[in-house]
Amino acid sequence: MEATISVVTGELVSRFISFPKNQYYSSLSDAQSEEKVVRRLQHLLMRVSIIIEEADARYITNYGMLLQLKMLSEAMYKGYRVLDTLRYQNLQDSADTNEVSIDDPSSSILYISIPFKRSRKKIEKHDMAMHLESDGALESLELAVANMAEFVVLLSGCERMSRRPYDVYLYTNNFMFSRHAEKQKLLSFLLEHNNPPGDHAPTVLPIIGGFGVGKKTLVAHVYADERVRSRFSSTLHLNGDNLLTILDHGGAMFDMMLVVIEFSSDISDDEWKKFHLFLVRMSRGSKIIIVSKLKRLARFGSVQPIFLSVLSYDELRYLFKTLAFGSVDPAEHPQLV
Repeated sequence: MEATISVVTGELVSRFISFPKNQYYSSLSDAQSEEKVVRRLQHLLMRVSIIIEEADARYITNYGMLLQLKMLSEAMYKGYRVLDTLRYQNLQDSADTNEVSIDDPSSSILYISIPFKRSRKKIEKHDMAMHLESDGALESLELAVANMAEFVVLLSGCERMSRRPYDVYLYTNNFMFSRHAEKQKLLSFLLEHNNPPGDHAPTVLPIIGGFGVGKKTLVAHVYADERVRSRFSSTLHLNGDNLLTILDHGGAMFDMMLVVIEFSSDISDDEWKKFHLFLVRMSRGSKIIIVSKLKRLARFGSVQPIFLSVLSYDELRYLFKTLAFGSVDPAEHPQLV
């Protein structure tokens, strides 16, 4: 009987000792794996940021390149969020370790085997979700970078635009955050001679999006480009509710003009045809931009519309962090990220 008890006791003690040991090595392996993910994310984000910054300084007219630029920017903002989350999680775990550690040599075992603050199940569930998200962000960036070879080659052939450095115009009223592909598409529309031979009707680009998403800000930002300003002799801003009143004041509309129309409600096809026919008298190369939240107004466009949605959480988070830290390196204050 005593021998049986001794065997059982020995088995229990062996399991009690081996369990925290296995947990220790498992946590050590997870920590090393997490460090590799963080380093890989940092490396990829640095490469992606360079590519996007260079793309913002070029005139891109290729539609496929614009799609790649949009995918690349989405992967970048997601990657920055995941990187900040991993850094904060590491900082929190380190703080928890220091809080539990005591002079007792067995404290390391207690730290591993005894749950605190959060239950073990919650920790494991959170860690699993974080691993999946970090792996997903890493995979998205790796795929985006792997497909960038042709993009970078084509980008080098795009004309460079003159602009001020990012940190100079960050806090001015003309600041336009993100919208990399949308800016390039609008620039391309305004600078291209896309009228068919013999067709003097101005081309029409609808910009559709909800309230406050930045439709007019996008137009104002792109119009600030030197090449755009020098291309058009004047800009005419119209209210779509009183569109046909221009017919009484159009005697001097013969130059190359940019017409921006803001619609708050729909108009009939007959009204639009009458208005559009009147604008044919403008010089060849004139452009019309429709700004509205109504999707059905996209039917008046002669080119594919630009649809603006609310910035994603990843983009808004990146913008907030940039404005909050300014020139200070966020890595110096990981507890605030």
